[in-house]
Amino acid sequence: MENISTMLMFTLSGLDGIVEKRYMFFSLTALVYNFIILSNITIIFCIASNKQLYEPMYICLCNLCINALYGTSGFYPKLMYDLLSHIHTISYAGCLIQIFVIYSSTLCDCSILTVMAYDRYVAICRPLTYHAEMTNHKIVKCIIFCWLAPFFSLAVIVLLTSRLTLCGSHIEKLYCENWAVVKLACFSTTANNVTGFIIIIVYFGHAVLIVCSYIQLIKKCKKSKEGKSKFMQTCLPHLLSFFNIIIALLFDALYSRYGSTTFPQGLRIFFALDFLFMPPILNPIVYGLKLTKIRKQIIRIVFSHCCCQISKC
Repeated sequence: MENISTMLMFTLSGLDGIVEKRYMFFSLTALVYNFIILSNITIIFCIASNKQLYEPMYICLCNLCINALYGTSGFYPKLMYDLLSHIHTISYAGCLIQIFVIYSSTLCDCSILTVMAYDRYVAICRPLTYHAEMTNHKIVKCIIFCWLAPFFSLAVIVLLTSRLTLCGSHIEKLYCENWAVVKLACFSTTANNVTGFIIIIVYFGHAVLIVCSYIQLIKKCKKSKEGKSKFMQTCLPHLLSFFNIIIALLFDALYSRYGSTTFPQGLRIFFALDFLFMPPILNPIVYGLKLTKIRKQIIRIVFSHCCCQISKC
């Protein structure tokens, strides 16, 4: 049996069996990752460069895009390296860092979406008190919480995982996942399980708050044509983002539970990639196309850039 003191590397088996297609997958992965970087940076720049967009909803959206860049940085570079390598391994420290980055990013997404749901609830259901409730000071505090709470939660999870004595080094995924590492433990993992369960309950509470907010929003908006228009304009993108991350998390849970043995490899890879593929791509597309102010700002920037290039010629 292997001991944690002598175990310096983990092997990842998620890419086994696709050697003949690895260059195709590398090209697709590089294309996706570059699109994620470009689209999210575009949204961030649009919001940062226009003071008219310094509003709670757009500030939250900006942080959502920053978080997408942060989360994907813990996955895509390593995946692209593995696709070009015949040996798929990751160091023990690198594995813990990857767990921290990927899952703190996911929890941060949940927190930001909760703040955005509350913002839309106050804006539509209590418009007279909106500016009094959603002050800049309050938004700053909410955003700080959205980042610090996930960081603290994952720091605890990673600390507990790092204390485990492991009897194996084989992870049947494309990347390091906390549950996959915990399953390798030789002894009791009660502390890890209880802590993980508490964090799941807390963030499930976030999802309940979002659902409750939208139940109230739908009741309010269906009473008038103006309310329906406002809902479609500002709330629908947020709702799509919420369902997007819920579906991605569901796929990840299915992958963790059944992916190693039951499903074909192609489906297992899809489940693993959906978790880190759909939210960072769809969020900037949905918000960029649906929110009028963002769309106009993107068009203005592109038009200005084209004019500059023409004038140089």
